[in-house]
Amino acid sequence: MRCLVTGAAGFIGSHLAQKLIAEGHDVTGIDCFTDYYPRSIKEHNLKGLKDNPRFQFIEQDLVRMDMEKHISRIDWVFHQAAQAGVRTSWGNYFEHYTHDNILATQSLLEACKGTGIKKFVYASSSSIYGDSDDLPLTEESMPKPISPYGVTKLAGEHLCLLYWKNFQVPVINLRYFTVYGPRQRPDMAFNLFIRSILKDEAIVLYGDGEQTRDFTFISDIIEANLLAAQSTVTGETINIGGGSQTSMNEVIRSLGEISGKTVRIKKHGAQKGDVRHTLADVTRARRLIGYNPRIQLHHGLREEYEWLSKNIGLYEKR
Repeated sequence: MRCLVTGAAGFIGSHLAQKLIAEGHDVTGIDCFTDYYPRSIKEHNLKGLKDNPRFQFIEQDLVRMDMEKHISRIDWVFHQAAQAGVRTSWGNYFEHYTHDNILATQSLLEACKGTGIKKFVYASSSSIYGDSDDLPLTEESMPKPISPYGVTKLAGEHLCLLYWKNFQVPVINLRYFTVYGPRQRPDMAFNLFIRSILKDEAIVLYGDGEQTRDFTFISDIIEANLLAAQSTVTGETINIGGGSQTSMNEVIRSLGEISGKTVRIKKHGAQKGDVRHTLADVTRARRLIGYNPRIQLHHGLREEYEWLSKNIGLYEKR
C-alpha cells in the first residue's frame, strides 16, 4: 500500500512509518517540526527512515501545504500529527492546538474527499473522556474533556465522522490511552522519571501518586493502526488501551526494581487538566479489528529504560 503518515518525525509516527516499511509498504511522511520539544530529537527519530527508498519525507505544515497533490495516489492515511500536551494547552498557547489539531485535521480530510483512499486512521486520545468515574471507559462513555487539548482531539474525532457521513471518507478513530516506550516524548512522565533515575536525581511527581492510567506500549499502538487500516471498518471510534490500570506509585516502584536504584521522589501539587484515573474497555477493538494488547507494563518499562540509558544524551542537549 501507499501510505501517508502525518507527524512522521514524532514518537508514534516514526515507529509507525518504520513498521509500514518493514511490512513492504511505501510511506510518505509529513512533519512541520513544531517547537514543542527540540528538533534534534525528531531528527533522531527519522534516522533509518530518510535513507530508505520506500520513504519520502516532506517538511510542511498541513494547513498551508498543497495537500491534494500528495493525497492523489495514497491508499492509507495515518493522521498522527498533533500539538501534544495536556498541561501546556491553556492560555495563549491554545491557538497552536486549534491550528495543529483542528485546522490541520480539517485540511487533511478536505484533501481526501473523492480521492478513493481506502482508510483514514485518526489518532485520538483518552483525554476526550475527562475525569470520569465510569470505569472501564467504553466508547459510549460521555466525553467530558477537562483540558483544552482534550477538547481539540474530540473536535478532530467529530470532523472525521462528519467527513465519513457526508463525503464517505473511510475514517476510523483510535482513542489512545497513555502511550509509552522507546522515543517517548521528553515531556511525558516515564521519560522524565527514567532520566531522573539515570542522573541520580529525585523524580518529580505531581499529586499523591495514587492516580492511575491505562498505559499502552508503542508496539501495541502500531499494531492497532495496522489492524484498523486493514479492516473493513469505517465510521467507528475505538479505544486502544494496554489492558491494565496502574498507579504512578506502582510505576515508580517498578522503575526502582528495573534500575536497581533507590528512587527519590519530590512531590508537587496536581496539575490542571490531569485526570485522576483512566482504564480502557477494549471490547469493541477486539471485536471490530482483532486488537489485543500484548506488552505487559513491567516489560515495556524495561524496554524504555534500556533505550533511554543508551540515548539520554539526546534529551540533555540544549
